[in-house]
Amino acid sequence: MSDTPHIPAAVAQETPRRAREAHAHLPPVVRLDGICKSFGKVRANHDITLDIRPGCIKALLGENGAGKSTLMSILAGKLRQDAGTTIVDGAPTVFASPRDALRAGIGMVYQHFMLVDSMTVAENVLLGQSPDMVLRPARMRDEVAALAERYGLAVDPAARVGGLSMGERQRVEILKLLYRDSRVLILDEPTAVLTPRETDQLFEAMWRMADQGKALVFISHKLQEVLTVADEIAILRRGEVVDEFSEADVPNQTVLANRMVGRDVVLQVDAKRLAPVDTVLSVEHLSGSGLSDVSLEVRRGEIVAIAGVAGNGQKELVEAICGLARPEAGEVRILGRPWREFFAGPPGRRGLAYIPEDRQGLATCRHLDLVDNFLLTTRNLFAKGVFLDRVEAVNAVKRVVWEYNVQPGDITAPARALSGGNLQKLVIGREFFRKPEVIVAENPTQGLDISATEEVWGRLLEARSTAGVLLVTGDLNEALELADRIAVMYRGRFIDVFDKDDTAKVESIGLMMAGVRPDAADEAGGPGAGEAQA
Repeated sequence: MSDTPHIPAAVAQETPRRAREAHAHLPPVVRLDGICKSFGKVRANHDITLDIRPGCIKALLGENGAGKSTLMSILAGKLRQDAGTTIVDGAPTVFASPRDALRAGIGMVYQHFMLVDSMTVAENVLLGQSPDMVLRPARMRDEVAALAERYGLAVDPAARVGGLSMGERQRVEILKLLYRDSRVLILDEPTAVLTPRETDQLFEAMWRMADQGKALVFISHKLQEVLTVADEIAILRRGEVVDEFSEADVPNQTVLANRMVGRDVVLQVDAKRLAPVDTVLSVEHLSGSGLSDVSLEVRRGEIVAIAGVAGNGQKELVEAICGLARPEAGEVRILGRPWREFFAGPPGRRGLAYIPEDRQGLATCRHLDLVDNFLLTTRNLFAKGVFLDRVEAVNAVKRVVWEYNVQPGDITAPARALSGGNLQKLVIGREFFRKPEVIVAENPTQGLDISATEEVWGRLLEARSTAGVLLVTGDLNEALELADRIAVMYRGRFIDVFDKDDTAKVESIGLMMAGVRPDAADEAGGPGAGEAQA
């Protein structure tokens, strides 16, 4: 799997690192000294000491659940540590709330944005500020526009937040902190929701902020991104700092991965082909709700990947296949049964399993424990008449938690206590417990670290022996590693469906994702005609 963003050479040349190296020996604006934090029996942070310096981008690198977000939530005032001291400008400080941290110049951009969709960009940035500004919309827009220009965070101050892309929304969150003169900006997994181009733009803005003296903390598990953007790297594993590096001392990516996970990780798979047998999923001429004449079949023994830029009909196709939306036109057959007949009863064994992209919303309930989350799609398997055999269900959950290495292993813990990677392993374990014959996996490794990704890939490949897998992914490398066949989707239709071994078509996937049929482009002499024929 490739975590590597495309960083234009011009960007690297225009942003010399010397401008930030001058800050390397300045005293830290913040020191975390001996920080400890536990949630019940789960130790999230243990005796962590870190310095955060002005003009420096410090990366916190670690697996899902390593304690990165917990540590920064303490610094941002969202959580209180059990032990240790937060030192700001040389003085011990206690933050009772995020407002206290903001007053001290420390702000955090969380993975889930906290914006008001119905308000404009300018209104969101100035929300909670001087009432005088609320009465002067033009002045609000001018101030936000000037701030955005200063830090290279392009966004229209007059635009409604509800109509913005994820990258633009993230820029609004950063502008909120900059408007409040935050000296320390904490970015929690900021690239998880961004396109490659938006990632480039974020890195440019981070470099500009650091050059202007801001201290940035970049929380990530993506090795190449950390190597690209960071001046200093701290590696967390199981709640402890196991290594710290300056830019000059940073080892290669392999060493970082080993230190992060505690073992050798090579994210490559030997996806040996199986002989496909019967068709388990058939989609014929599906149209409506943004789809246009979509046809596809998935056979037992294969993985078919749908590749494409998000928003080109993948979501609508998945909803139709998985019973979340009624097909408007065309036919969907699952295990030989028509759509209406298949979804007439509750989910059971040997059926369809859906692993949704939204693991914290659609796939699970944050406030339910692991047992009740497991029962969301398996309840009827433990039904004894009108009663539920909860003892048997608890034993099943324990087996899944052990087999899939879900951490922490406390089945009474709420889903919100699990990291994204561990929550995904629980979801996959739950769905595979039903022994499905059709599996729809929607961006199953998005936001996961290399160790969790390795496990998920292995599970999907193993599942081919008894099921057909439809993999919807925005990661082209993931599609090429796992799939037997690839369908490229653009504006609600398939540009082409081809075998992974078709080298010519694999090399043309980029064109196809832009809506261009390579053969049509060649014949017409350019991509414009190709898109028209697509």
